[in-house]
Amino acid sequence: MSSTPEFSRRPRRGHGRPTLHDVAEAAGVTRITVSRYIRQPERVAEATAAKIREAIERTGYVPNQLAGHLASGASRLVAALIPNVGHSIFAETIQSLTEGLHGSGFELLLLSTGYSLEREEAQLRALTGWAPGAIVVTGRQHTPGALRMLREARDAGTPVVEIWDHHSQNTDPEDFAQIGFDHFQTGRQMAARLVELGHRSLAYVDSGVTEDFRAHERGDGFEAEARALGAKVKRLRANIGDAFDAGREVLPSLLAEAKSPITAAAYANDYLACGTLMEAHAQGIEVPGRLALLGFGDFPIGRQLDPSLSTVRPPTAEIGRVTARAVLESIAEGQEPLSEALSCTLIERMSTSTKTGR
Repeated sequence: MSSTPEFSRRPRRGHGRPTLHDVAEAAGVTRITVSRYIRQPERVAEATAAKIREAIERTGYVPNQLAGHLASGASRLVAALIPNVGHSIFAETIQSLTEGLHGSGFELLLLSTGYSLEREEAQLRALTGWAPGAIVVTGRQHTPGALRMLREARDAGTPVVEIWDHHSQNTDPEDFAQIGFDHFQTGRQMAARLVELGHRSLAYVDSGVTEDFRAHERGDGFEAEARALGAKVKRLRANIGDAFDAGREVLPSLLAEAKSPITAAAYANDYLACGTLMEAHAQGIEVPGRLALLGFGDFPIGRQLDPSLSTVRPPTAEIGRVTARAVLESIAEGQEPLSEALSCTLIERMSTSTKTGR
C-alpha cells in the first residue's frame, strides 16, 4: 500500500499571529521557500534569503524551533490518545513517536483511553486547556462530541491525525489524516493465507472488548474472504479479562465442531493465540496437526513457544515515525498533515506449517 491521498492539502487556519503565509506574501515567495529557508537556509539563494529575513523581521514571525506555531498560542505538547499504554502492541508506536519529536521543541503528552470512546471525549475536553500543538488519536471511531472537538481543533489550526487505521474510502476532504493500515484488508489476507495452506474450515477468535474496533474489522475481513473462497468460518468472541486465560478458554469451542472440524484459527491478538497454543499443549492436542493457529501483533512470547506462533506483524514503529514527521511538517508548512497507508507483514512460523487434504 502506498501513500497517495485522494485530496489536496488545505491550509490550516491561523491563530491571529504572523504565519508562514504572511512571511511568504511579504517576501514575494512561496510558503515552501520560506519553510525551506527556516529548515535548510543553505538551500536558498542569498538574494531570496535576504528577502525572507527582512520579511520575518517586518512581520514579527518567529521561526526558531517551529516557534511560529508556538507564538500562535499552542503549547509545545503533542497529545496522543492511545487505547492501552501498557499493551506491547502500542509500545513501539509510542517510542518511535517520542523519538520522532525529539529535537523539534515538542514533547509527547500521553493519555490512555482504555478502549473507551467516552473517556476519549473527556480527555479531549480536558486537553482544551493545554492548547496542544497537535492531536493524535487512535482509530477513526469517535463519539459525536469528540468528533466535534477534533474538527474545531483542526479548523483552529491544530494538526489532527488518526493513527493505527487507514480506511480505503478515506477520500472526503472533511476526514482527518490517517496513518496506519486497513484492518478489513488485513483480515482478508489472514483468511486467504490459511485457505491457501489447505484449510477449509476456519475460525476467527475476536477480542472481547466491545470498542476494540480494529480487531472487529479484521474479523469482518476474515469472514468475508473465507466465505468468498468457499471455506466455512465460525466467529468466536474471547472472554474479557486476562488474554492468555481467554485464549485457553476458547479451545473447547474450537474443537467442538464434529461435522466440519475447525482446522485453523486466526486471532485478534497474539496473547489470545498463545493462550490457545499453551492449552492445546497441556491437553496433548497437536498444533498445527489438529489445529493451526495464526496470531496478530508479533509479540515476543510467540517466538519462544513450541511450536512458535505464526502471526501478522503490524508496522508499529513506522506508524510512530511517520506520524511525528507528518505533524512537524504540518506545523512548519501551515498545511494539514497527509494520510499515509502502511502495510502489515505475515510472519509464518511452525504453528501454521503447511497441511494438505483439508
